[in-house]
Amino acid sequence: MNDSNPNAPLVIIGTGLAGYNLAREFRRLDSETPLLLITADDGRSYSKPMLSTGFAMNKDADALGMTVAGPMAIQLNAEIRTHTRVTRLDPANRRVWVGNEPVPYRDLVLAWGAQTIQVPVDGDAQDAIFPINDLLDYGRFREAAHGKRRVLILGAGLIGCEFANDLLQGGYEVDLVAPCEQLMPSLLPPEPAAAVRRGLESLGARFHLGPVLERLERNGDALQAQLSDGQRLGCDLVVSAVGLRPRIELAEAAGLKVNRGIEVDRLLQTSIEHVYALGDCAEVDGLNLLYVMPLMSGVRALARTLIGQPTPVTYGPMPITVKTPVCPLVVSPPAAGSHGSWNVEGEGNNLKATFRGPDGRLLGYALTGTAVQERLALNKQLPPVLAELPQVLSLKSS
Repeated sequence: MNDSNPNAPLVIIGTGLAGYNLAREFRRLDSETPLLLITADDGRSYSKPMLSTGFAMNKDADALGMTVAGPMAIQLNAEIRTHTRVTRLDPANRRVWVGNEPVPYRDLVLAWGAQTIQVPVDGDAQDAIFPINDLLDYGRFREAAHGKRRVLILGAGLIGCEFANDLLQGGYEVDLVAPCEQLMPSLLPPEPAAAVRRGLESLGARFHLGPVLERLERNGDALQAQLSDGQRLGCDLVVSAVGLRPRIELAEAAGLKVNRGIEVDRLLQTSIEHVYALGDCAEVDGLNLLYVMPLMSGVRALARTLIGQPTPVTYGPMPITVKTPVCPLVVSPPAAGSHGSWNVEGEGNNLKATFRGPDGRLLGYALTGTAVQERLALNKQLPPVLAELPQVLSLKSS
């Protein structure tokens, strides 16, 4: 164990919203403990939700990036190792390996996020399919899109719809292909989904719901996409927005418990002492929520835990604001397995959908258009996503 190395740093793997915000919050509470951040990318600080607003605002990757790694290291009084890949976790010896180099830690936080799900596609143009999951991805796509006109988006979930709105406002033609009957099927009942669809169609979006992309081939300077229902679509670029999967491989190889994400308790501690997980890669009490609000709740709680004040994470209501300005949308989906039914009021694209349990209690909502103004009043009626724990249960019996 590292008790013999009292100067071992707090090591955070990842410099996205989770890693950098935790580093900031930890430094606010503890200015002394050595702090090391390790990232596979260039360590620029940026807000990931802004990636789906760049075309409408005409911002390239540099304009979306806020601070490069050097100034971040000074600001945080930390060492930041960029373009560095951790190859193995070694919790038994409280260290991680970067190739052949062991890096000791006092505590380790896994904040390395989620990766894009890749769909298998035949044809000779796989290199024209762009996932957009970080600032480097965005930069690559933005460069490839220069001078092009037609974008095909795979996926009609939250990310696909946000990118569609952004690209349409940026002057592109957009087709969306997804094997579902409606937009955002995991988040929305049919009526609000139809309202968002009408909004995007008013900007020129074309939807192909049901089929999947089977083959993508070069056709002169352009591409031809063949769908599973036989349709052929011409396009210049493809954005893959079919979803994200928490990164769990290194954790699993090191013997940490994993499910959909890396399993953590309410202190965000994994199944092994001194190893924590935060953000998109973490599954907290069975919940893996890929949004900013739960991530920030985790940041505040974990920073306190890491300075010796064990603080269980709690989530209040966690509404999700979807960036489709053509049809504003705020949704707070009911918890998985909730009993109840949806009720939809309103007309046109201004809809208030509420999900109530058999006893009439509000368990979720979806608001579109002008109805989003009602979100604050509704939030007050919602149950918390992760309620506060009775004090006795809040700590592991360690």
